Amino acid sequence: MTGNHLTPRAFVAKELRRAREQKGMTQAALAKAIYASDSLVAAWESGRRIPKPKYVPPLIEVLGIDAILARVITELVTGDAPEWLGRLLEIETRSSSLSTYQPLLVPGLLQTGDYAREVLLRSGRHYPDVDELVQARLDRQTILTADDAPLLVAIMDESVLRRPVGGPDVMREQLAHLLAVAECPGVVIQIVPSGVGAYPGLAGGFLILGFDGREAVYVDDAFSGDIIEAAADVATMKRVWEALRVEALPGKQSVDLLAEVAKQWT
Repeated sequence: MTGNHLTPRAFVAKELRRAREQKGMTQAALAKAIYASDSLVAAWESGRRIPKPKYVPPLIEVLGIDAILARVITELVTGDAPEWLGRLLEIETRSSSLSTYQPLLVPGLLQTGDYAREVLLRSGRHYPDVDELVQARLDRQTILTADDAPLLVAIMDESVLRRPVGGPDVMREQLAHLLAVAECPGVVIQIVPSGVGAYPGLAGGFLILGFDGREAVYVDDAFSGDIIEAAADVATMKRVWEALRVEALPGKQSVDLLAEVAKQWT
């Protein structure tokens, strides 16, 4: 807040709180009505978080917020993040398939909170609110348990399982999480064993998203990300993906290797 003027974020927080109180609802009641957590509603009303687009329709239905406030919320979500990130999240929520490869770290959609926190803290970059970023990463993972969850195929290099990110306790929890997720019918985890040597993909991780009958590829680096939709470029990355699957162990053998490495972190 500056002087007597509300920032857009503070305006949204104030209007959501006002709308809820006018309906005679508690934060807990609103959270239950829109299938959110009490803490998330509290974060919206304090201005610490902005509702994601998926919450706008139920907020309109339950609280009766008007189109202008709904549009401000949507614009703030986009404005709070780089354009490429907003676009990634939009496509990700619409995807029917997600094919991800990572040579260095567990993919974000499969990270535990402690693992994600360690990755962010050791990234060499300053983040003002690491806990919020960790929670945002965990929130993304809810798409994997939705009724219309996409098929997720995740390929990792074996070195990912052996790199001591956060120490033995964090790695033990992370690999246990991977083993649990691998049992889900819509998730396939494959490991490229270290004995393979050089292979396609070592140059960097990527994510292929299948949505609305088409495909896009997301790649990132230390500073930014890029969403690739040109047909020729997508085709190139799909060839890399197919080459990766040739080198990766089949699902059951990958899970067996996961379990074997997990024992080494006990």
